Amino acid sequence: MNLTTRRRFLSQLGLSAAALPFLSTLPSLAQNGPSAKMQRIIFLFTPNGTIPPEFWPDETGPDFKLKRILTPLEPFKSRLMTLNGICNKIRGDGDGHMRGISCLLTADELLPGNIQGGSDKPAGWARSISIDQEIKNFLQARPETATRFGSLEIGVAVPNRADPWTRESYAGPNQPLAPLSDPYALFEKLYGSTRDRENLGSVLDEVREDLRTISGKVDPEERSLLEKHATFVREMERDLQNPGTTNLVFPPPSLEAGVALDNDGIPKISTMQADLLVSALANGMARVATLQYTNSVGQARMRWLDINEDHHKLSHEPDGNAAAQEQLVKINIWLCEQLAYLARKLDSTPEPGGTGTMLDHTTIIWTNELGKGNNHSLDNIPFVILGGGLGFKTGQAMKFDKVAHNRLWLALAQAFGHHIPLFGQQKYCEGGALTLT
Repeated sequence: MNLTTRRRFLSQLGLSAAALPFLSTLPSLAQNGPSAKMQRIIFLFTPNGTIPPEFWPDETGPDFKLKRILTPLEPFKSRLMTLNGICNKIRGDGDGHMRGISCLLTADELLPGNIQGGSDKPAGWARSISIDQEIKNFLQARPETATRFGSLEIGVAVPNRADPWTRESYAGPNQPLAPLSDPYALFEKLYGSTRDRENLGSVLDEVREDLRTISGKVDPEERSLLEKHATFVREMERDLQNPGTTNLVFPPPSLEAGVALDNDGIPKISTMQADLLVSALANGMARVATLQYTNSVGQARMRWLDINEDHHKLSHEPDGNAAAQEQLVKINIWLCEQLAYLARKLDSTPEPGGTGTMLDHTTIIWTNELGKGNNHSLDNIPFVILGGGLGFKTGQAMKFDKVAHNRLWLALAQAFGHHIPLFGQQKYCEGGALTLT
């Protein structure tokens, strides 16, 4: 029985759609085909370009060596791929930094506007949905892949202002989504909402009554399955009466109290946000996330690395400034270490209800708004794919000939089973999805 038929069955009995997930294991009411496999994706953004000679492997294929910036990923070498030669070809209004971040996940031009940046024409917000939200909407439209939040937008030291330099995720045209950069507020969103408990409790009231009605309409064997579901509902009700969170699949992380939400707190904030993200994914709250470090034109002063100059200013120093280049390498190594920490956290967490680890079912895309900071290049954007679940052939360095990043986003969407032919600006989708297998 397909999804439409099952919904009709509920309607005929006068039941709510809330009972639908409980019917999937009944043979007579089961959905055709296997259940959806677990797939997650995280888009990790860091700003101001990279140092290409210290980032890109010299080799292509499986026999490649990681350069200095990527050395923190050595333990994951067989589970990553580098994608050289992918370019953000989106032009139009706005300066390179604005288009670098606000056109990164949308792969489309900015809307006209009055936000002035650099010496280029002023612009507004993005004109299209971002790929993370496109994938989220696809997953949320199916009961078997829908989650509580759908997606999580998380930040690390993202400034408290809204403009095209600080937003990468868009729900649609002119609809920027603000990342949550306060780990204490994120914890409250994930684990501290009494209202959510009350709302869920009302849904469970409906489900309990609906299951009783259904049990009178099916055979004894299926009635036994429904009784197991009813037991599950009763257990959830008990959980809701418990103000704590001890009944989660994975308990939430313990956050250090009093961490300053400022520049010098960035290292601790980074760890806290990664811990919360993995915890939320493990507890099935979302399958899609963005993790944004600072912003385009990010001006963090990484004093914990003995670097007092701000990141953006350093990124504009010429290649011949050896001291500045070395500081930028140190900054990018540290940013790569944050990716490595997230990957280790995922890899040390068993896949809930499945096999392997969470990293086996989670793909992380590390990217940037620029290929190189001192010339604002949108060519050769740093792209690293790490993890599993999407069927990509990891353990290799790939080289492309200046292909549009629209095609990469098509590959991601289609790996989720979302077979869209176009994403973002149509002319840059020519050739279709990139082959990453």
